Amino acid sequence: MRKFRSTGFIAAAILVAGSTTALCFADALSLVPGQFANPAVAAAPPGATAEPLDVLRLSSPWLTPVPGGVQSLRGKVVLVNFWTYSCINSLRALPYLRAWSERYGDKGLVVVGVHAPEFGFEKDAAKVGQASAQLDVRYPNLQDNRYAVWRQFGNEGWPGFFFIDAKGRVRGYRLGEGNYAEAEQLIRTLLAEAGHDPSDVPVTPIVGTGVEAEAAWGDLRSPEAYVGYEKAVKFASPGGLVKNAEASYAAPSDLSLNQWSLAGRWAVGREFATLGAAGGAIAFRFHARDLHLVLGGAGDGRPVRFRVTIDGEAPGANHGSDVDEAGWGAVSEDRLYQLIRQPGQVMDRTVRVEFGRPGVRAYVFTFG
Repeated sequence: MRKFRSTGFIAAAILVAGSTTALCFADALSLVPGQFANPAVAAAPPGATAEPLDVLRLSSPWLTPVPGGVQSLRGKVVLVNFWTYSCINSLRALPYLRAWSERYGDKGLVVVGVHAPEFGFEKDAAKVGQASAQLDVRYPNLQDNRYAVWRQFGNEGWPGFFFIDAKGRVRGYRLGEGNYAEAEQLIRTLLAEAGHDPSDVPVTPIVGTGVEAEAAWGDLRSPEAYVGYEKAVKFASPGGLVKNAEASYAAPSDLSLNQWSLAGRWAVGREFATLGAAGGAIAFRFHARDLHLVLGGAGDGRPVRFRVTIDGEAPGANHGSDVDEAGWGAVSEDRLYQLIRQPGQVMDRTVRVEFGRPGVRAYVFTFG
């Protein structure tokens, strides 16, 4: 099991019966100014396959197939992106992947997504397909539930980028967000080597919007925070977490930065916490422009209404894309929900999310 050290906070997830360590990277979580990005495009990681196209050819299922079949990738420049649809770091990379696919698709580039799930619900092909459609992921996409492709490529986290030349060789590897200009330049170099001329394709700025907008790195002081007991830290409710059993929790009188709490009846499992009674809440003290929470819907399939407050008040102009100004939203799908986006000054704030009925699942807080 390989370990990888980042300049920022690292959240590790053990995904396949303890055999694969997956890391979700938020490059700018370093608290030292100027150390926000991982190194630029590097060589393939140790142990990476020498025949990446053969790995893709022998893998399945393809949620979105390669036009002409995987064999048609021979002679093309291929960019393989390891991602998972509830990871904010993966989502913020999508504008670049879509733009490169559109800019260079007729120049010999094929972008291929390899969806390697972090959470159990992301193993459901129907849910991944629905999320991919909502996220406008139209390039080929492979589901890698057992991390077979991940391991053969030697990938180490989300998002991971492998740059494969027209001879089928891995010419570059990039882990995490950032350094997109260098990545695009490598794509253009590989295309030129393959006999394609990308010089008539303008390199214009790529800007994400909504949940895909680049993080406000300079204001980011909060790391990912998992709710399941396996990776939970800084839990502040009196008595601590009770594993694998429903229990009553109370909110503390105050939270310090990056502490979180539960209120009401919750059953905390390894991966997520499930609300057992109406009126339960989860709270977090954070410092970031954006706050997201990965949530899962109730077992009966009906939406679960929730209300968000920030420092005890309705969010108003600080509401995220999944809530209104009064703080109201609903969990109808298993995915990442953007609860807060602050357009003004960023400071330490406390968010509280109260749910109208039981059954909702809470997985992880992420920030931007």
